[in-house]
Amino acid sequence: MVRGDGTRVLRFNVPKRLVLTGLATLVVTSAVAGVLLTDWLHLRRITGEARPYVEQIAEQREALDSVNQKVAELLREVSGWRDIHARLFDAFGPDDGTPGPRDRGMGGPSAPVDPASGHLSPRDELSRLSEAVAEESQNLKALDRLMARAGKILAILPSRWPVRGAVNSEFGNRPSPWTKTTEFHSGMDIRAKKGTPVKAPAGGTVSFAGSHAEYGLTVIVEHGTDIRSVFGHLSKTGVTPGQRVDRGTEIGLTGNTGRSSGPHLHYEILVKGQSVNPRAYLWD
Repeated sequence: MVRGDGTRVLRFNVPKRLVLTGLATLVVTSAVAGVLLTDWLHLRRITGEARPYVEQIAEQREALDSVNQKVAELLREVSGWRDIHARLFDAFGPDDGTPGPRDRGMGGPSAPVDPASGHLSPRDELSRLSEAVAEESQNLKALDRLMARAGKILAILPSRWPVRGAVNSEFGNRPSPWTKTTEFHSGMDIRAKKGTPVKAPAGGTVSFAGSHAEYGLTVIVEHGTDIRSVFGHLSKTGVTPGQRVDRGTEIGLTGNTGRSSGPHLHYEILVKGQSVNPRAYLWD
């Protein structure tokens, strides 16, 4: 189209309906964008508010996993206690009753159960741990009674060395120091300088303290249950018959009295009147 001043103008004829449609689309698009923007801002605000809770949940989950791990470790530890108890009870015998042959009483699942195959809740894990600890508490009480009984037995056994030193002559047959023929030696000859303190290997009562034809100055201690210990070739006795002595009590000094070729201690143990090898009792 040409205006009056001679300029040319390009003119498009757009249908009115198309213009209205475009405006409507623009309005709808703007509205949708506004809604989306509002939702995004709202979601961003919610996310920001929820972040501390997410971190807290992660920390609680980490703490819970740590608790579960500790519970599992404690359960394994309790299982180890059971193994120890079993070995101790097997060594010392049952607390009461008489052991006998196996019978047909058995039980349990038909197939092995893998503890890792199931996922127990923390409540169930703690419940299992509580039951295991309660069971082991009873086992420990029984073990305490057992050890008390064993302790009483061990206390009367002559398990301590009366003097410390090399053994010049062991229990059993040996060449005689005087005739070179074979003779039976009923104890152990422990090397010790004259005047070395001799200590009771266990508690007991002195039944003899004096001179012996072959052992010279001698002390004999009755430990009970038909067990007695003999200490020969002493230079001095430090106890009297009838005196009660404890484990470690000094009962005399080593010497070279009686049938002896030099300073030492003749140490002998008799069970029901028969000499036995003292090494079988020397645990300490």
